[in-house]
Amino acid sequence: MLASYAMDVRRTRGRRFPEPQHPYRNDYARDRDRVIHSRAFRRLEAKTQVFTTRFSDHFRNRLTHTLEVAQVARTVAGALHLNTDLAESLALVHDIGHPPFGHAGEKQLDLRMRAFGERFNHNLHALYIVEEFEQSYLDFNGLNLTFEVREGIIKHSRDYSAAEFPQLAEYLLEQRPPLESQLIDFVDEIAYNTADLDDGFEAHLIDLDQLRAEVSVFNTAYEDVDRHYREAKSKLKFNEALKRVLDLLATDLIETTQARVQESGVETVEDVRHQRQRLASFSPAMAKLNGDLKRFLFARLYSQPTIVEDRDRSVAALDALFSFFLDDPKRMPVQYSELALHQPPHRVICDYIAGMTDHFLLRQCHELLGISATPTT
Repeated sequence: MLASYAMDVRRTRGRRFPEPQHPYRNDYARDRDRVIHSRAFRRLEAKTQVFTTRFSDHFRNRLTHTLEVAQVARTVAGALHLNTDLAESLALVHDIGHPPFGHAGEKQLDLRMRAFGERFNHNLHALYIVEEFEQSYLDFNGLNLTFEVREGIIKHSRDYSAAEFPQLAEYLLEQRPPLESQLIDFVDEIAYNTADLDDGFEAHLIDLDQLRAEVSVFNTAYEDVDRHYREAKSKLKFNEALKRVLDLLATDLIETTQARVQESGVETVEDVRHQRQRLASFSPAMAKLNGDLKRFLFARLYSQPTIVEDRDRSVAALDALFSFFLDDPKRMPVQYSELALHQPPHRVICDYIAGMTDHFLLRQCHELLGISATPTT
């Protein structure tokens, strides 16, 4: 049973190009499947989350991270009696616009585009991918996803001004998105904060004593585990404590959002849309604890010399390849070099590079520029 304020697929604003209903899949389930079968989704397997394969083949990449976000999203949405198919679709598509090398690659592409008075944003690029860039169907460009999924791609993590982004005006920028969309940024944080701790500890880049001293939410969980399993292996105790942290964050998100919904008195999706503020949230106490965890990761993991070295080397390779194509757009494959005859070359180059995997970009740098961006250790 869906809550009255959940997004009922029967009330979707539909697709840009109308299609007949599928006999046994609802529209949001079809959106989920279209995302999974897209080339952009498959490419996430070879895009960095935090660690390159230099560290281990077992660590998260952008695709496995996305699957973990989808799992948490379905759990949280289900507990709140929201539409789990919509939440899952939004989770699976939320990172589809990321360029090579994660946020570092995004910053570098944005820097290059600013020189032309433009910007690069992975959420807006994701919208471009599902509306235009993917070429899989005879009747339309893109994936022809429902309005609510396209809206959630751009609005799941922030609000946009119609004055600043007139090209997005159709997406009800003056309104809040449905709760299924509002959850995504929070479950994304839950997934990557706990996963980055896990991978960082496995890589021996996180000191357990330091983590316990600086992140109280983890220390509380670890102390309880240690009391009951004093003789257990340290790694297994770490795993159990981290599992409890994830559960605590998800539970707080569920309970706080439920309380805020009840306090607001919303009864329909339209009520949710017309709230002055978003309703999905951590409690103030949990937001502080989660902030402590994020600050620890930035100070103790993301700034580690080996990670910074990989990141700087990768960004330099991306920048060099951008300059190489900008000097002569004909160096790109034919379909892109022809596009550059009719569109601004810098935009075509940006879209081409953003679609690359880490490995392909590094290989292009080696083959076209003679630059080796592979770690030596």
